[in-house]
Amino acid sequence: MKKITLSAILLLLFQKVFCWGFFAHKQINYYAVFLLPPEMMALYKPNIDFIAEHAVDPDKRRYASNAEGARHYIDIDHYGKYPFAELPRKWEDAIKKFSEDTLRAYGIAPWWISTMLSRLTNAFKEKNQTKILKLSADIGHYIADAHVPLHSSSNHNGQLTGQEGIHGFWESRIPELLADKEWDFFIGKAGYIESPQTFIWKRVLESAAEADTVLKFEKELSEKYPSDKKFSFEERNGKITRQYSSAYAIAYNNKMENMVERRMRQSIYAVASFWYTAWVNAGQPDLKNLGHKNFSLEELMEFEQLDSNWKNSPIKGREE
Repeated sequence: MKKITLSAILLLLFQKVFCWGFFAHKQINYYAVFLLPPEMMALYKPNIDFIAEHAVDPDKRRYASNAEGARHYIDIDHYGKYPFAELPRKWEDAIKKFSEDTLRAYGIAPWWISTMLSRLTNAFKEKNQTKILKLSADIGHYIADAHVPLHSSSNHNGQLTGQEGIHGFWESRIPELLADKEWDFFIGKAGYIESPQTFIWKRVLESAAEADTVLKFEKELSEKYPSDKKFSFEERNGKITRQYSSAYAIAYNNKMENMVERRMRQSIYAVASFWYTAWVNAGQPDLKNLGHKNFSLEELMEFEQLDSNWKNSPIKGREE
């Protein structure tokens, strides 16, 4: 049995409570709103806080649903070598070749994004405000996940190379240190996506191509840093937590040449463009006077249950 060090345990505990979704996902959905045309801003801007806050709902569902986890990633390296031509891009073709159980075992992120796009398009057609807002928040999460290199790798947390904790390091620690102070997320306007399936698979392949770099560069940097320089103890929410040091995080970010910022910027553009594409495909409905403007009691209770599951239940499926 593989020995787990105290530092690895502490880092895993930190990830469970403070995963990147609770910062970067909110940032991505928030800034995506500003890329929309005025006709969409009429709905999205007044509800920007909801769209940002509920960007993390899919992560919370992982504490309630066994099916949820596979929607966040795809271990595409399971299917051969880059560009993974053995894996059909169409869901029906992939099922015929590998079986649905196999696909779900190794992640279904790009296919699930297509499903969510269809649902959001239908919500626009129905002019159902609460559905539009919920689905916009949700699809933003899944699209952002597809831009994370380790969401496309079987070695998703460095567990195969003695780098446990690297997932949260890349996704959480670096953005929290640098995003508000140094990064620029105002990046132009959303664009119409002619082929959403082609678009998201391209982004997944980009992530897969960068996964080795994420792991390799951290390994190289780690060999140069003594433990007392690599980690530090910092106060967070009133508790002292062992964490990657600021100096180590900044050095890692510099070594990657701002990869995290670049992927966040691409995520923001992609999220806004998927929202815009769904609206255009629905016939560009007027978003000023929609039905179902108030969340039902059932929907409000669903949000509360998500929070309760996240706080009180173990995660279902694998840790990221």
